[in-house]
Amino acid sequence: MVLDAPHQPLRLEERPMPEPGPGEVLLAVRACAVCRTDLHLVDGELPLARRPIVPGHQIVGVVAAVGPGVSSVAVGARVGVPWLGATCGRCRYCASGRENLCGAARFTGLDRDGGFASHAVADARFCLPVPDGYGDVEAAPLLCGGLIGYRAYRMCGDAERLGVYGFGAAAHIVAQIAVHEGRRLFAFSRPGDLEAQAFARSLGAEWAGGSDEHAPEELDAAILFAPRGELVPTALRAVARGGVVVTGGIHMSDIPSFPYEILWGERTLRSVANLTRQDGVELLALAPRVPVRTHTRAYPLEAADQALADLRAGRLTGAAVLRIG
Repeated sequence: MVLDAPHQPLRLEERPMPEPGPGEVLLAVRACAVCRTDLHLVDGELPLARRPIVPGHQIVGVVAAVGPGVSSVAVGARVGVPWLGATCGRCRYCASGRENLCGAARFTGLDRDGGFASHAVADARFCLPVPDGYGDVEAAPLLCGGLIGYRAYRMCGDAERLGVYGFGAAAHIVAQIAVHEGRRLFAFSRPGDLEAQAFARSLGAEWAGGSDEHAPEELDAAILFAPRGELVPTALRAVARGGVVVTGGIHMSDIPSFPYEILWGERTLRSVANLTRQDGVELLALAPRVPVRTHTRAYPLEAADQALADLRAGRLTGAAVLRIG
C-alpha cells in the first residue's frame, strides 16, 4: 500500500520482489501495526522524506533472505522492525547510547519503505527478536506503541501516581507495565469516551475520566500520548511539585502559552524522541514477564485506509494491525 502524497488514499501496487543489500535482510511480512505517526504522514502533519513511500513501522516478519555480510540474523527467524531503521553508528549520540538522536538516522516507513506490504527490506542491525508466546498480530504493537510508551514511562522515574493522557495503543501497554510494577494509574481519554475509560479501568486504572476532568489527587508524573498541545498546561497543573510531564509523540499541535507558576516548583517538561535498540531489548524481555497482552483489531492489507480512518476517528481501543502474511 503506497502513499503518493499527503491527503491522498493509499493505493495498492504490485512491485518486483525487493532484494536485500549489504547488511540488510528481506522479510516476509506477517503483520504490521498502524501507528498515529502513519496517520500524521497521511494527514500532512509530518513531511514525507520521499515520495512515494510504503508506510508502516511496527513490522513482524520472517527473514526470507539475507544480504552480504549479515551474520546476526538467520533465514527463518521471526523478527520485529521498529520506527528507528538505521543510524550512522559513529556520531556522539550513537557513541553515548543515544542513537535515537542520531542526525543521520533513517526511519522505517518514512525514509525506508515500511511494512504495509507483503515483503520489506530492513537493516539487520535493527531487527529485534520477537518473544515466543506472542502471535504476529499481538506482537506488532510492541514495536512502536510499546517501545515509545516504554521509553516515556522510564522518563517518569519512580513516580507512584502516574497519569496517562490519550488511552490508545501505547497507553494500554504502559498501563499494564505500570500496574505490574505497583504504580497507581490515572487515565484521561477524549471527553465523553466512556469506552476508553472503561478499557483503562479494566487494565487496572484506579480512576479514568476525560481530559477535561481533574484526577482525584495530584499526580507524580504524566505521559501525553494524545498529540494535543493544549494538554501540556493541563498536565502541568495536574502534577505535584517535583513532578514530570513527558510528551510521547513525534508530532503535537502547538503548545499554548502558559503561566510560569505551573512549571515552577521543579516540575519538568520533556519530550521523547524515537527509541533505541536497548529500549527494544528491555521491553521485549519485560513484556512476557508482566505479561503484557495487546488488544488489537486486525485488518487485511487492502483495508489500510480504513484502519487509518478508525484511528483518526477514535474508534479503536488498543491497536489496529494489518494482518498480511
